[in-house]
Amino acid sequence: MAIIQGMCRNCGSLIMFDERDDKCECVFCHCVFPSAEAIEIMNAPEGRTFANEKFEPSTDGTKHNATRVFSTDSLEKQIARDEIKKANNPEQKKNEYEVQASDVKAPKPLLIGLISGIIVVAAVILLVTYPMYKTRTTLRNDIETSIESVFDGVIVVDTTSDEEGKYFKGFSVFGQTCQYMNAITMDEVSEEEAETIFDNYCALRAEKLGLDGSDIYAGVQLKIYCNGGYFTVTGNGGDVNAEFTADAEITED
Repeated sequence: MAIIQGMCRNCGSLIMFDERDDKCECVFCHCVFPSAEAIEIMNAPEGRTFANEKFEPSTDGTKHNATRVFSTDSLEKQIARDEIKKANNPEQKKNEYEVQASDVKAPKPLLIGLISGIIVVAAVILLVTYPMYKTRTTLRNDIETSIESVFDGVIVVDTTSDEEGKYFKGFSVFGQTCQYMNAITMDEVSEEEAETIFDNYCALRAEKLGLDGSDIYAGVQLKIYCNGGYFTVTGNGGDVNAEFTADAEITED
């Protein structure tokens, strides 16, 4: 197989995937979309806009990405995102046979009731979810501000972000309590270094959460993408486990 490169249609990051896979997945924002589109965006990024939406990681175990890094120049060239001018979407021609909203009339009391119900449901959802969102966002921002201490002296990770500060080029922190982190590096990474980074991240997260005397490893998972594969690091109590998954070998077709 051959590993090829594309660009994420959601956040503009570098994506690497098997050429035989018709779908690809961004390791930073977890957007899954057709591989052909990722290649198209890579080859012609001008005029593209990126929605920067949030996606949850896949839970079915399906993998649509690879992590082989070919060179520093290639990586930096592909993941560096230029300022892109906002493109105007062409107006679509109206289908004369399509039923439009203006063609359907509902009784006024029914419309008022529907709108009122929607407003009430939306208000309840907002009251329940906003405090959780606010807490998670504050925690994530606190961790991202001090993230360099996690990698300092161990490996080199690009901690710069886009202009809005929404996405970082070399790492991502996610989960309701920021229990997940992904990072990508050009460095060779040993098992001991992967465990050290895990220790550093768990300690930083515990400090921001105020987990005095608690198991700081519980529920935390770290993935470090490096040349040749990636480490998955987890812990429980005082034990840390780092497992390395190698990329499939590239063979001639």
